[in-house]
Amino acid sequence: MKRKINTQMMYVAVMAIFATVIALTAIFYNLLKEQVFDDLRSYALILEKTGTSQLPDKDRDSVLRITLVGNDGQVLFDSVADEKEMENHAARKEIRQAFSEGEGKAIRRSETLSRNTYYYAVLLSDGNVLRVAKESSSPFRIILRFLPVLALLVAVLLCICALFSRFLIKSIVRPIEEMASDIDHMDSVEGYPELEPFIRTINEQHKDIVKSADMRQEFTANVTHELKTPLTSISGYSELIENGMVGEEDAIRFAKEIHRNANRLLHLINDIIRLSELDSPAEPTPFEQVDLYDLAQNCVEMLQMNAENHHVKLALQGRKSVVYGSRQMLDEVLFNLCDNAIRYNVENGSVLVTVDEEDDNVFLSVKDTGIGIDREHQQRVFERFYRVDKSRSKQTGGTGLGLAIVKHIVALHRAELTLESQPGKGTEIKITFV
Repeated sequence: MKRKINTQMMYVAVMAIFATVIALTAIFYNLLKEQVFDDLRSYALILEKTGTSQLPDKDRDSVLRITLVGNDGQVLFDSVADEKEMENHAARKEIRQAFSEGEGKAIRRSETLSRNTYYYAVLLSDGNVLRVAKESSSPFRIILRFLPVLALLVAVLLCICALFSRFLIKSIVRPIEEMASDIDHMDSVEGYPELEPFIRTINEQHKDIVKSADMRQEFTANVTHELKTPLTSISGYSELIENGMVGEEDAIRFAKEIHRNANRLLHLINDIIRLSELDSPAEPTPFEQVDLYDLAQNCVEMLQMNAENHHVKLALQGRKSVVYGSRQMLDEVLFNLCDNAIRYNVENGSVLVTVDEEDDNVFLSVKDTGIGIDREHQQRVFERFYRVDKSRSKQTGGTGLGLAIVKHIVALHRAELTLESQPGKGTEIKITFV
C-alpha cells in the first residue's frame, strides 16, 4: 500500500511540476511580449517627435528595423531592406490597425530561424505610418536555453516531494499499523479525524467478532453438555440391562428412561440443526402472504391434546390477519411459544393465543398463567440453552433452544418481540409485525 500511495503522490507531483512550468512559461512569454511592445512603442514615439526627416541610415545588422509606409501602403523607407523592391504593405495587420485605430501591432514567426518578429505601427500626423520591428527568440528557444537549469530545478523539486511523500505516508499509515499490531486496544490509537469513523467501525466489528466467537464457544460447550447428559443416561441404563443387573420391572422403567432421553436427544439435535440453518441459510427463504390466524388455529388444534395432558386450557381469539413472511418459520414460532406456555404452566392453568391488529400492525400474543419469569431472567430467556429453572426444563423435556429459534425468526421478519412476566402470575410474549 505504501508503494502505491507513494507512486500516486509522485505522479501527482510530476504533473503539478510540469503544469507549473508550462504556466510559468506562458506567463513569462506574455510578460516578454508586453515588454517588447512597450519598448517598440517608446522608440516609435521618440521617432514621431523627432520627425521622419531624421530617420537613421540603413543598417542590415541593426537590432531595430524602421519602416515608413505611405497612406497608399507603399513603403517610403526601410532601415534594413531596399524599399523600392518591397511589396505594398497595406494588407499587413499592424498597418491596417494603424490606419483604422491609430496604432497597431503584430507578431510573425519565422519557421526557418525559429524566431518571432514583433511589429508596432503608429499613424503619423501627415497620414503616413511609422513601423518599428524587432526580432526575439521564440518561447521554445528560451525554454531550450534554460533546459539544464530547469531540469536541475525539477530534480530538486522531485527529491523534496519524495521526502515529503515518505513523511506524509508514514503519518497516514502509522495509525493503521498500530491498529493492526494491537487490534484489542484500538481505542488508544491516536489517529487523525478522518480515520476516527474507520477506527470506530473496525473496533465495533472486532468486538462483534469477539462476542460472536465467545458465543460460539459457549454454544459449543453447552451443546456438548446437553448432548452428554442424555447420552450418559442412555449408556448407563442400557449397560445395566445388558449385564442383567435389573429385574423385569426395573428393565421396563429403564427402557422408558432410555426412550425419554432418546427423544430429548432427538429434539435437541433437531433444534441445533434448525438454529444452524437459520444462522447460515443455504438459500433465501421464500416469503409470501400468510394468514397468521389460520396458522394459529392449526397450531392450537395440534397442541390441544398436549395441553389436556398437562391439564392446561388452550384457546385462540382474534381475527384473520395477513402478514408477509415464511409460513414454515411462522408455524415454528407459534409451536415453540405455545409449547413453552403449556410446559411451564401450572395445573388447571390456561394459555390464550391472540392474533389481531393494533395501530394498523398485525400482532401475535401468547399469554399463559404459568410460573412466570423473574425480571433478572427476562432478557436472557431468548439466549441459547438458557433456562430459568433447569430441573423443571429437563423434566418437561425442553431443550432450551425454542425461544432462541423464535428470536431468530422474528429478527428475519423484522418484527418486534416483547416479553411481560410476573413470577407466579404468568407470561405474555408478543410479536408485532411492523
